[in-house]
Amino acid sequence: MSLQTGIVGMPNVGKSTLFNAMVQNAKAEAANFPFCTIEPNTGVVALRDQRLNALSTMSKSKQVVPTTIEFVDIAGLVQGASKGEGLGNQFLSHIREVDSIVQVLRCFEDENVVHVDGRVDPVADSETINLELALADLSQIEKRLARIRKGTKVKADKAKEQEEAAVLERIQVALEAGKGARTVPLSQDEFPLVKGLSLLTMKPMIYAANVSEEDLPTLGQGNVHVEAVRKLALEQETEVVVVSAQVESELVDLDEDERKEFLESIGVQEGGLNSLVRATYKQLGLLTYFTTGEQETRAWTVRQGMTAPQAAGVIHTDFEKGFIRAETVAYNALIDSGSMVSAKEKGLVRLEGKEYVVQEGDVMLFRFNV
Repeated sequence: MSLQTGIVGMPNVGKSTLFNAMVQNAKAEAANFPFCTIEPNTGVVALRDQRLNALSTMSKSKQVVPTTIEFVDIAGLVQGASKGEGLGNQFLSHIREVDSIVQVLRCFEDENVVHVDGRVDPVADSETINLELALADLSQIEKRLARIRKGTKVKADKAKEQEEAAVLERIQVALEAGKGARTVPLSQDEFPLVKGLSLLTMKPMIYAANVSEEDLPTLGQGNVHVEAVRKLALEQETEVVVVSAQVESELVDLDEDERKEFLESIGVQEGGLNSLVRATYKQLGLLTYFTTGEQETRAWTVRQGMTAPQAAGVIHTDFEKGFIRAETVAYNALIDSGSMVSAKEKGLVRLEGKEYVVQEGDVMLFRFNV
């Protein structure tokens, strides 16, 4: 399942430093200069999951394969981006192509790292970015409404366009009131009418509050910038993850023991990167199921609400076409049992059919016939 999350932010907020740390071998040039990232850089990040290790140990697997998320480092936005300022059109088009957004906000003071506006104010930065995204959406909605109002000669198409116009007008009102398109409740029938526009403010979004090494152990408590971001996120009904791009960048070249020693020396267990990856995974409405055996233990990504045949199709389309049933056991039940054989003896392994909705942490073995 190929889903992308775009990392966006004003220039010099630590966005590319964070991206580099995330993918370790990313080629984004994290330089202290606005627009050092013009073409989007893409990296695949593994989702660290201790459950994989436990299942692999139990099954004595030869190989362990984690699930992944694809991140795209998008060049810094500035005021006027919706009108083309600062290569704005190019940047906005890159954002339009991703499935969700992580908005990196600078919550640290450092006179050696210049801010494009000469001050540290994460809420103002967020307002600038959100405004540019909203203006781009308003422009697109206005153009689409203008085409709809010209009318069509096909009666069926005209009725559908009128429904679309009604939805777009509701979104337009929200945008003009300073709210994102994602705040407008849409039914299952309404969402497909506007999906093709790929509205920027319709995409799920979370905030990454980038703090200094000193503020990381307390997750930014007492940091006025972080507290302001948390208040903003509460108003927008979204999430805040506290990270330290600088700490994460220092961890990149360390081995496991050195990483542990360094993190202990500053009083933390991680630099926030794993929390951000997990939050992004959740933001995209994803969940993980597992397959395990002597050859391989693997984590698979599916959307929440997917049925067993659809989950099987993530492995191979033939699995979905010829699906018969799925031997299914909850992760905790399997680990507590010690083996699949023991779990079966205890009656914990279920035979699920085509209507079964996959749950987080399911361990599955698919039976199919093609």
